[in-house]
Amino acid sequence: MFIKAAEEKDIAPGGMKAVALNGTELVLCNYGGKFYAVARACGHAHARLERGALTGWVLTCPLHYAQFDIRSGEALSRPVPERAENKYPDPAAPGLRTDGLKTWRVKTEGGSVLVDLQ
Repeated sequence: MFIKAAEEKDIAPGGMKAVALNGTELVLCNYGGKFYAVARACGHAHARLERGALTGWVLTCPLHYAQFDIRSGEALSRPVPERAENKYPDPAAPGLRTDGLKTWRVKTEGGSVLVDLQ
């Protein structure tokens, strides 16, 4: 069942908006006039993704720069390791993994953005 999440006019092209629907936190993304819905929290350190950057269909986490495809939720890159005591940790270390993002179906109708939470 689709639920109204926002007005199309409230999310500029290339923009994002965090919303909560029935207790589910997600981010609406506008890429080229098409809308996508992804989980609000990054799968690595739970950073709020609406504070990141949306470049085309690639969403970059604001905390450790992991990147995600908003169309599928796929994790495109791992978090960037932090510099610790002048040493660079192994970028493949298990602590630097991230899960993909949950996505939801989205449609627009009458100027509204609707999300199917199922």
